[in-house]
Amino acid sequence: MKCTILTIGDEILIGQIVDTNSAWLASKLNELGIDVVEMRSVGDELQDMIAAIEMCQQKSELVIITGGLGPTKDDITKTALCRYYGVGMTFSETTKEHIRTIYERFGKTFTKAHEDQCYMPSNARLLHNSMGTAPGMWMEDDKGIVVSVPGVPYEMKAIFEQEMLPELLKRKGNFHILHSTIMTAGEGETFIADRIEPLLVDMPDFIKLAYLPSLGAVRLRLTGRSTDELSLKQNIDHYTKVIQEALGTLAYGTNDESLEQHLLNVFIKKGLRLGTAESCTGGYLAHRITGVAGSSEYFQGGYVSYSNECKQQWLDVKAETLQQHGAVSQQVVEEMVQGLLNRMMIDVGVAISGIAGPGGGTAEKPVGTIWIAVGNKDVIETRLIKASKDRLKNIEYAAVVAMNLIRRFVIRHYS
Repeated sequence: MKCTILTIGDEILIGQIVDTNSAWLASKLNELGIDVVEMRSVGDELQDMIAAIEMCQQKSELVIITGGLGPTKDDITKTALCRYYGVGMTFSETTKEHIRTIYERFGKTFTKAHEDQCYMPSNARLLHNSMGTAPGMWMEDDKGIVVSVPGVPYEMKAIFEQEMLPELLKRKGNFHILHSTIMTAGEGETFIADRIEPLLVDMPDFIKLAYLPSLGAVRLRLTGRSTDELSLKQNIDHYTKVIQEALGTLAYGTNDESLEQHLLNVFIKKGLRLGTAESCTGGYLAHRITGVAGSSEYFQGGYVSYSNECKQQWLDVKAETLQQHGAVSQQVVEEMVQGLLNRMMIDVGVAISGIAGPGGGTAEKPVGTIWIAVGNKDVIETRLIKASKDRLKNIEYAAVVAMNLIRRFVIRHYS
């Protein structure tokens, strides 16, 4: 079964809100083996909405519409559906009692606006909304199925899971969609493609490979579609293994495992402790690390040594090193790591110092020049990166590179 998701609302088109509903629905539909072929957005204009519904039905047996079911004048999804199907409205006593019960529970008055909300397209089967007032609507004819649900995310999710899911399970047919995601860090998609694509020439047509790059990392997603679930799983597993073996240590995990989650798993497994010293990233690396539950089991803490004085007082960076080489240098980040190791009860330390921008750069050290060091009591390794002129991207990129350097350091020295 193919599906198109249609979101309604000017607020989406002007960027006032982000459409998270479509991504959530697509994920759930994929799990069912329902193939989402398109996502569309349309504003609160009646004729545009009617035209969009018609175009969606031309592409898919299932159309899911989110938004436009509230009590205000700009909520005209029901009107559009009536015009599209050529039907009138009928009053729903069930909806009226549901809304009245909710408002009485909170000591509020049932108003004319709420009564207007009880009128539904006459061809709609209502879907109970356990989290709000507006029911979902299921409409079906020889062209296919159209389901309309509220745009409020928690209401949409409740209707999908409680009302739509049981019905879709009956209708989805014997079609399966499987995904496998391989997480990589340290090289770009061109390098990775050159490494793996010669090994995938015999991959069957029902499996596709997508490259999903981000700052310092690339996700590889294998997607397979077939009626033969066993064969599909065997092929997905086989080519996942082929890619992982070809990439070696560039690949660190599967199923959207983040670098920070991976570090937590590795450090806890090996009984290692980590500390950080940050300058240009201002604590962002520590923020990423501690954003994962359980990080206190290995992360001991960190210094945000933004000024030269703090680097000297907290991390024992020598004044002559700063004067001779500057704060953004290999020598300074090495001394920052050594200071961490001396002052904290850690096994591995990481330090970052750079010019995040937009100002502060020189001809010798332009904006985006960042030094990173990772080390233990026996060895300290460094890396120079040349990033962009965008401050926030530089901070994020430096943190991602640092986490990957920590990961690679542990592979080399604690295997």
